[in-house]
Amino acid sequence: MTLTELRYIVAVARERHFGRAASACFVSQSTLSIGVRKLEDELGVSLFERSRNEVTLTARGELIVEQAHRVLEEVDVITQLAESEKGPLVGSLRIGAIHTIGPYIFPGLIPILLEQAPEMPLIVQENFTSNLTTLLKQGQLDAIIISYPYDEPGIVTLPLYDEPFVVVVPSSHPWAQKKTISRDILPEENIMLLGAGNCFRDQVLDFCPDCLQASQKDIGLQQTLEGSSLETIRHMVMSGIGISVFPATAAGAHDYSHRLLAVKRLTGKQPSRRVALAWRKSFPRRQAIDTLIHSIQQLDLTSVKML
Repeated sequence: MTLTELRYIVAVARERHFGRAASACFVSQSTLSIGVRKLEDELGVSLFERSRNEVTLTARGELIVEQAHRVLEEVDVITQLAESEKGPLVGSLRIGAIHTIGPYIFPGLIPILLEQAPEMPLIVQENFTSNLTTLLKQGQLDAIIISYPYDEPGIVTLPLYDEPFVVVVPSSHPWAQKKTISRDILPEENIMLLGAGNCFRDQVLDFCPDCLQASQKDIGLQQTLEGSSLETIRHMVMSGIGISVFPATAAGAHDYSHRLLAVKRLTGKQPSRRVALAWRKSFPRRQAIDTLIHSIQQLDLTSVKML
């Protein structure tokens, strides 16, 4: 039994797919499959039920994967303790962020952090909140940037900033001439939302439940957008297909796009999300976390209120 094999089974359990698990582990699917089968043979149990469309854990597999999580987390603690002898700001810092945050803060954050801690390069990735949490608990990430609500045992969170939501419309749309837009009229238009399971989609529907029905006016289009990114939706808006609601940092991310779309505040109290940093209580390099927080606070983010 090796740590690599434990990482393989944890990845398969997370992805529920051997191909995606192999990609996450940066190995070929055959290499990962051989490693998983070798571990199953050594333990004398089947860890996964394999079907054409999905891979699921067996009852015994669930227990073993849960224990593998703990082992990998403890291994990471040992590694971090060893590296801390070099200093808390020496060695890479592995940061994850959800898809609606990462692209809009990483480009500005990396150079600031490199200036403050030149011997602590930032390794970044984007993913969904649930996947980031799994990677954080496994020790494959050191900290993650997410939005509330968020509450996980063994994880510390610190609020970073409040970010308002804005409406984006084509520059040729009649609403482009409005100063603000009432949320009550949003369902009148074809609203493009992120796919089900994305936390920002849920936050939009929290303040505008009727937007869901509006987004389904064209079922074919909505199916096309399932699981897509804000950047895909941005270009859909610019092409005149519909409108959308964005977090403020994403709406102002590309100056060139302002020729083709208009960004409008919502009337009245602004809906918003609270963005936070999360890390394991057991993470030993607290100075590295403090440096990351300080670097984020120096970012010039559109319309956000730093906390």
